[in-house]
Amino acid sequence: MGYNVAIDGPAGAGKSTIAKLVAEKKGFIYVDTGAMYRGLAIHFLDRGIKAEETEKVIEACGDADVSIRYEDGTQQVYLNGTNITGRLRDEAVGRMTSKCSVIPEVREKLLDLQRDLAKTQDVIMDGRDIGTCVLPDADVKIYLTASVETRAKRRYDELTAKGESCDFDEIARDIKERDERDMNRETAPLKKAEDAVLVDSSDMTIEEVVHTIAGLCR
Repeated sequence: MGYNVAIDGPAGAGKSTIAKLVAEKKGFIYVDTGAMYRGLAIHFLDRGIKAEETEKVIEACGDADVSIRYEDGTQQVYLNGTNITGRLRDEAVGRMTSKCSVIPEVREKLLDLQRDLAKTQDVIMDGRDIGTCVLPDADVKIYLTASVETRAKRRYDELTAKGESCDFDEIARDIKERDERDMNRETAPLKKAEDAVLVDSSDMTIEEVVHTIAGLCR
């Protein structure tokens, strides 16, 4: 039986960054569920499907195969055999992911794969509903969050460092809207599991967050 760590939280809270570092520190396998959802979003976008075209989204799930591989110790995401890792952080992909993840059939597409992996491996997963829905019996549950302003600043700095033009207020607005959608969706809404430990990283360094969460694991 695998040892499971679940990290949930809103967009921009640093879940992926922290989960990867904790996994490396503890020797766990990092399962990036968000990247898997983003992989499906890319599949829909490449087919010219809009988020509101629910029936087309559901139909397109049928011929989408999203997988995670580790190459030279680095996670790579494949969609139908093609490496799409470099496209995962596109803003359009993020928006499509948030909108499509409310569709039950999209979630079911990936759920079995995630759970099967957790049964046999020591894993750390991050997402919106890992501790509440995907791995409700996880050994350790974390709800990682930060203020909207902090999350917007991180995203702004990330895009600026890449040389991309962006607007702080627009990013903050998008994060607020994403929070609203994620927390109020009918299927697997974003919420803190009752037995999860709350970690607010607004005034913490990455090292401090990693140390805190790693200390809660075996």
